[in-house]
Amino acid sequence: MGNIAAFLLSLAIVALVVEMLRRKKLREKYAVLWLVVGVATLVLAAFPRLLNVVAEFVGVQLPSNLLFTMSILMLLGVCLHLSWEISVVEDETRTLAEEVAILRSQVEALSALEPGPPPHRDASPLDDSRTSPVPAGEPSTESSDS
Repeated sequence: MGNIAAFLLSLAIVALVVEMLRRKKLREKYAVLWLVVGVATLVLAAFPRLLNVVAEFVGVQLPSNLLFTMSILMLLGVCLHLSWEISVVEDETRTLAEEVAILRSQVEALSALEPGPPPHRDASPLDDSRTSPVPAGEPSTESSDS
């Protein structure tokens, strides 16, 4: 009965990962790891003596110890990989923030050279909602509220 439950659980894991991949909720590079875990669990549920054989071959006395050790190593690898991904994203975010600050200062310097009202500090430098889309001298097609 335990093998059937483990088999069904691992089948559910594989189905969930495939469904998340299909709906684009999980990227492929992360899905590979979870598919490997699901398939390995399927194999161990289908052939429970395989864990005993591998544990004996590796020199581990209890097969459950081998299973826990492999699980802990896999989770440590996942944590290390995600930490690396976060570091890369933080570096990219910092670079983008610096580039936006440089562009903002350039836009403010250019707008200071032009006569007219100063730009709004809260508005995005790329936001054209302050300027009229209709050129000067042409009648506007928009209705006014007066």
